[in-house]
Amino acid sequence: MGQRVGIFAGFIAALLIAGGLTAAGWFVGQGIVENRTADRFVTVKGLAERDVTADLAVWPITIVASGDGLEATQSEIETDIGALTAFLVDAGFDAGEIALGRIQVEDRVAMGYYDPNRAQARYLIRQPLRVRSDKVELVERMSRRLGDVVRQGVVMQDWQGPSYIFSRLNDIKPEMLAEATANARDAAQQFADDSGAELAGIRTANQGVFVILPRDRVAGASESDQVDKTVRVVATITYALN
Repeated sequence: MGQRVGIFAGFIAALLIAGGLTAAGWFVGQGIVENRTADRFVTVKGLAERDVTADLAVWPITIVASGDGLEATQSEIETDIGALTAFLVDAGFDAGEIALGRIQVEDRVAMGYYDPNRAQARYLIRQPLRVRSDKVELVERMSRRLGDVVRQGVVMQDWQGPSYIFSRLNDIKPEMLAEATANARDAAQQFADDSGAELAGIRTANQGVFVILPRDRVAGASESDQVDKTVRVVATITYALN
């Protein structure tokens, strides 16, 4: 009788051990499945672009005069400033939109490279002037008519030309972010449909950086040189998959 009880007890113990191993294997298997499910995700990018027009223009102009007499050269600069200012005001700019910069006087004798045997003036005076206006079309038009002032004998350095600025970026950011996010979700949904998965919530999101580009992207084109521009943002979003 004692021998039978011992055999039965051993049999029950074996069953318990086998059951425990089976349960442990099931839990381990579930853990692997859950981990793999948690690692299922897709990262997509959503693009939004919008054409905009500059609403501010900054136009630097420098008047130059040279001569052997400082007083006479300064007088010439003042006359030229008057001619240029009158040209701009007559064109439609307000006086408050025109500002003088810091005058620069160069004395070639004092600087040590004046040669009296060469035909060169002793003094060179540069007077910067800046137009800052929201009359963008007027700036663009008048910047092509500086020859009218040159014909009056005014010598200018206008190497840079106007810079055109779009200053209302914050006004369009929310709509563009919503558009980029919607485009990203469409791409993620398409991926989920193609892979037989179900799109879940957002795991991570990066709105990206807003970039203002020239509308006409030709070689050597600069965004600040063009009145018409393109604003672009790329949102990077990671979605979980079920």
